[in-house]
Amino acid sequence: MKSAYPLTTLYPLDEPARKINALFLATFVIVMMLTPTVDADPVTLPLDRRIAIEKVLPATGGGFGYKLEYYLPAPIEAVWRFKTDFDSDILLTNDELIGHRLVKSFGNSVITENRYASAPGLTFTWQTTMAADVFKLTFKLLNPAASRHDFHYGSIQLVPAGANTKIVQVASFNFRGASLWVKYPWYGGMKSTLTRVATWEQKLAPEYKRQYLAALKN
Repeated sequence: MKSAYPLTTLYPLDEPARKINALFLATFVIVMMLTPTVDADPVTLPLDRRIAIEKVLPATGGGFGYKLEYYLPAPIEAVWRFKTDFDSDILLTNDELIGHRLVKSFGNSVITENRYASAPGLTFTWQTTMAADVFKLTFKLLNPAASRHDFHYGSIQLVPAGANTKIVQVASFNFRGASLWVKYPWYGGMKSTLTRVATWEQKLAPEYKRQYLAALKN
């Protein structure tokens, strides 16, 4: 999770001006934190570019949560194959991810380790369970204390949408600084990070659609 960039003064100020500037900055930050993030209506965009993000309350109470919905221009079978290929090098083409390792597989679950650009010194260990019959993934952070979290869990539901696939990702989490991360409206905040990840998948979708169709022919 990326931290907010500090607000800094570019030029030296005398004492009265400094007080006015500090008051302005404090007021600005408060207003921005209290103002809800409003996404442009995704229906006005082409299907393969629609991304909607909504803040939600965690099911267990406490902490924070989001609901992310977007569309991928590929059939659900191709998307499921991509989503469940936990040993693929293609995952590292995501700028948010700087390290990924499949630790083990057992039954319909896997354990993976990720390192993120926003926290390069931390390793996040995830357990993901696959329900192929309903095209659903559930995930849980196994080492919250080591990754400076209280908890982080959620699900990813794939839904057929004609020749496309709708992704509905819901997550609940809490960590130090989460209250700022979910409200920060610029690069590095929740909206920016989730949008970048969804956009990355949308750009990749034609390639793994091609790979999936090629595999069907062989």
